[in-house]
Amino acid sequence: MTDTPLKKSPSMVDTLIPVLALVAMLATAVGYFGDNSSYGPNQIALLISMGLAMVIGIKNGHSWREMEKAVVNGISLSLGAVLILLSVGALIGTWLLSGTVPTMIYYGLKILDPSWFYAAACIICGIVAMSIGSSWTTAATIGVALLGIAQGLGLSPAITAGAVISGAYFGDKISPLSETTNLAPAVAGSELFAHIRYMLWTTVPSISTAIVIFLILGFSETSSADTNAIDMMNTQLAQQFNLSIFNLIPLVVLLAMAIKKVPAFPAVSIGALLGGVWAVLFQQDLIMRLASEGTEAFAGNLMVVWTAFFDGVAIETGDAELNKLLSGGGMSSMLTTIWLIMCALSFGAVLEHLGMLRKLVESILAAAKSTGSLIASTVATCIGTNLITADQYMAIVMPGRMYKEEYQRRGLDPVVLSRTLEDSGTITSPLIPWNTCGAYMSSVLMVNPLEYIFYCFFNLINPMLAIVYGMIGFKIKKLVKGS
Repeated sequence: MTDTPLKKSPSMVDTLIPVLALVAMLATAVGYFGDNSSYGPNQIALLISMGLAMVIGIKNGHSWREMEKAVVNGISLSLGAVLILLSVGALIGTWLLSGTVPTMIYYGLKILDPSWFYAAACIICGIVAMSIGSSWTTAATIGVALLGIAQGLGLSPAITAGAVISGAYFGDKISPLSETTNLAPAVAGSELFAHIRYMLWTTVPSISTAIVIFLILGFSETSSADTNAIDMMNTQLAQQFNLSIFNLIPLVVLLAMAIKKVPAFPAVSIGALLGGVWAVLFQQDLIMRLASEGTEAFAGNLMVVWTAFFDGVAIETGDAELNKLLSGGGMSSMLTTIWLIMCALSFGAVLEHLGMLRKLVESILAAAKSTGSLIASTVATCIGTNLITADQYMAIVMPGRMYKEEYQRRGLDPVVLSRTLEDSGTITSPLIPWNTCGAYMSSVLMVNPLEYIFYCFFNLINPMLAIVYGMIGFKIKKLVKGS
């Protein structure tokens, strides 16, 4: 008879080895490869760190098959996001071809002024995200167009991306249609609308401060806009595309489906398909220019639109910067992001399976004596979970499960925990390059998270404000006796 090996809990040294190794390798990857670190180097760092954790797991009595199963389960969590990523890649490709994104850029250049552009971008994305409950959809549609407008106005892509992400995550965070806004109270045991009302105390001051900062930055950018350059870009857009208000119908349809709570994958896929149809209906001249010489009309339409779905579009205007703006998309453009997400979630799954994440939280909780330090610990844990597991849902669920009992023991209302989970778990996810949200935003907006992180003012201010509230005891709701 063979005895089953006894599994040992990881020591703090066991836990820190793969975590510190990952931090060191990620820092080295950024140092050596810069903006290209997410195109392979970060993935290798995650896989090597996962391997170190597995070696420690075997030392502690875990079998390879158990850890392999944990990796498979971890990857399975990303499959929904993978489907959405592929459909978003297709949508960007067909919306570029159909003239939907160029039309948004064309009209945006006419109505948006550099002095208030950043603040307007933040507010517009906030309203859209609040209406549809999705920061991802907002960034992939309105956000992409705003980045194009920023280029035409001679404004900073990094600041624009920060404004887009700040607004998108503000709207997503307070929308009852958002998945994370429903998930946080479900984990913490609070009621949805009580949770949203309670979040306003930290969310409104954070977004207001961010908008003021964007206004200040915008006023300093006024002189950088070149009217002639804007006119030239609009002229080039009009030469390449049949620009019409009808080109915006795919956007309207997508937003309507999102408001009606159609799941993201079918909604975005339908938007991509509609973009392909719109390209055939309204951009025949462009399609024939892109089609192979001598190809008859039907075959040319089919090949160009089909290619837009899987490999995006490449449009030649004679202007290198405009070519970059109008080219891209396609499912293939998302494959590196998917690779990064799968590696990150695999690493996080192994650490969770081996009990290393719980070990980290236990050590943090032991030092959290006051309410303020408990909330600060929760914020730190959520951010740490985002760093290690690379998934915002894990950054809500795991700390929520781990801290729920402690919040109850200290007589704190569940809305305190649910608000803290959102103030830190949800909104810090796009700031981390290898997190699912950071990788997604980087792929869609074409700006490295290490560049836009300093301008996501809402995402930076909100967690700090949550800690300040905890430290001074402001708006920290206690449980009613007998509840």
